Amino acid sequence: MTAPNTPPHTNKSGLFLNRELTWLQFNGRVLEEAMDETHPLLERVKFLSIFSSNLDEFFMIRVSGLRQQLELGRIEASPDGMSPAEQLAEIRRSLEPMLKQQLQLWSEDILPQLDQQGIHILRYADLKGKQRKLLRRHFKREIFPTLTPLAFDPGHPFPHISNLSLNLAVVIQDPVQGERFARVKVPGFFPRLLRIPAEEKADIFEGLGLADVSATNFVWIEEVIAKNLDKLFPGLDVVAAYPFRVTRDADIEIEEDEAADLLAAIEEGVELRYFGRPVRLEVDAKMPEHVREILIDNLGLQPYQVYTIACPVGMADLMGLMSIERPDLKDKPFAPSVPAPLSTGEDIFSVIRRRDILLYHPYDSFTTVLDFLHAAADDPNVLAIKQTLYRVGKNAPAVKALMRARENGKQVAVLVELKARFDEENNIVWARALEQAGVHVVYGLVGLKTHAKLLMVVRREADGIVRYVHMSTGNYNVVTARVYTDIGLFTSDPDIGDDVADLFNSLTGYSRQVQFNKLLVAPATMRQEIISRIQNEIKLHKQQGDGYLAFKMNQLVDAAIIETLYQASQAGVKVDLQVRGICTLRPGIAGVSENITVTSIVGRLLEHVRIYTFHNGGDEEIFVGSADLMPRNLDRRVETLFPIEDPALRQAIKQILQVHLCDTAKARRMLPDGSYERVHPAEGETPLDSQQWMIDHRGFWNRED
Repeated sequence: MTAPNTPPHTNKSGLFLNRELTWLQFNGRVLEEAMDETHPLLERVKFLSIFSSNLDEFFMIRVSGLRQQLELGRIEASPDGMSPAEQLAEIRRSLEPMLKQQLQLWSEDILPQLDQQGIHILRYADLKGKQRKLLRRHFKREIFPTLTPLAFDPGHPFPHISNLSLNLAVVIQDPVQGERFARVKVPGFFPRLLRIPAEEKADIFEGLGLADVSATNFVWIEEVIAKNLDKLFPGLDVVAAYPFRVTRDADIEIEEDEAADLLAAIEEGVELRYFGRPVRLEVDAKMPEHVREILIDNLGLQPYQVYTIACPVGMADLMGLMSIERPDLKDKPFAPSVPAPLSTGEDIFSVIRRRDILLYHPYDSFTTVLDFLHAAADDPNVLAIKQTLYRVGKNAPAVKALMRARENGKQVAVLVELKARFDEENNIVWARALEQAGVHVVYGLVGLKTHAKLLMVVRREADGIVRYVHMSTGNYNVVTARVYTDIGLFTSDPDIGDDVADLFNSLTGYSRQVQFNKLLVAPATMRQEIISRIQNEIKLHKQQGDGYLAFKMNQLVDAAIIETLYQASQAGVKVDLQVRGICTLRPGIAGVSENITVTSIVGRLLEHVRIYTFHNGGDEEIFVGSADLMPRNLDRRVETLFPIEDPALRQAIKQILQVHLCDTAKARRMLPDGSYERVHPAEGETPLDSQQWMIDHRGFWNRED
């Protein structure tokens, strides 16, 4: 079984790939990981779930944006030359083979292997008598009271179908009125896959419901509901029930200039997300045409927006199988390290005052960052704490530490970015909790998202005030810190302290600071700072012949920076790019980009770091931070890149980057046509898995040899 490898469409000049189609290629690489039998079985299920979850967000945001351009006639220029209509057609064409592979992978590969491992995803028709009886009882007691059948006829308007909800289109035969249509929503608060005990244990659990948490037999909840619909429609003949799901536009648009209360406006926008215009309809393959037409007509969709699904609708819910206690079917866990300088018991502020500390999560424990916050909250010499929060999640120990700091009399100021997509509700909750604790809370700048990851502690010491700063590529989120690779830095560098203080003043007050000592800041000057450094590399290469650029990031889209990288390649500068997701630059074009390589790693962990290195004639510059090279990051977000100046840490970052660039286990190389091929080791060499290498060598970046 092979993954789809259809080259994205390019424009006449051939210099730019289409953003949306390169994203689909990235998600195809996620699907490849689900196909990869070197992963433990449940990890393959996880990748299959991520593939589906990624598609949901893609339709909610990117496809909905293209549809909106068409409907409003506001056509945005695309560097590759494709119109919105052309992009929508290409998205459909590129996605269909992936969906076929997803079905084949699930039904012919993963599902049989799960069965072999004793994890049985059963069809209702396969259940034994005692199991059906148990499920019938569970349905009556737990599920039935929560269901609301909604009829559709001249006396009942077509019901609202909320975003990503799983539904049953029910066909009913009424002895008086003939065939009727109804919709039943599957409640989202039940597990999608219900655990049921084996038949021999069913009698034990009959009076307890589905209480066997050790059971490895599962059945889809929509099948249980469909087979017990007689309880909802007594006296009628239930002909059939067909699962379907609607994806809606979920990109919240807030007129910030007109919003008197941004928090209230965001809350209202989150509610409206459930009512956005439909952009995709997924229907069960068995659904007859006349039922499908009812949905299409009443949802106002075009036929090309309908996807027929032969496997379970909404496979993102497969992530629930990761709760099964089968460590033999999952990645081997590893214990994150604590940076050696911080493991001696010495006061954390004294250590940072003496030297910079590099953190590389999840290989380094995120607890170190929380320990720093807790120490600041309790230290009587700490006067103030300032922090940006973008995605902190439902369990947010960082927020709780800030609240304790305020209780201890510290001045605490926090910028909570309410516009962090799909985290708005969590952030609203934490913003209010912080305000109630007496913390100074601001919600960001009008027209900009604050994506920079910054934490500053102001401390009184014997020789005066010292600012301690933590900067990172990732969020202050304990959950993502375990599965995203991110780099952070502790420093007490006075110039960086001044920069971060100035930036916080611009975020919380009216400062219009645009020049900084050491930080590169967007939207002020970051694009030009990067371009000028690439141009400097070209200049030095012409003099010395050793020009080299190595960038690692999530996405590369910005046309001005791509054009400058093309100029560097034409001048002979060697350019190594590792771009996990979207990359609209085309490498290997003769006379344009033959000196540029592009690789991508999709592996056990989500590569999330951004590293930008400039050889600079031997006096290397290395920047790390929150910004990808995209117009949204450089023009519409507050972003920071911070320098790595300690020679030992700079060497460590170079080694981290080079190991990833040399990956021969999980890396794919982009070809000139925009497609990707796997990178293989040389004959006789052992494949290098860069993430496993980091696990095996974790902590080397802070060792004091």
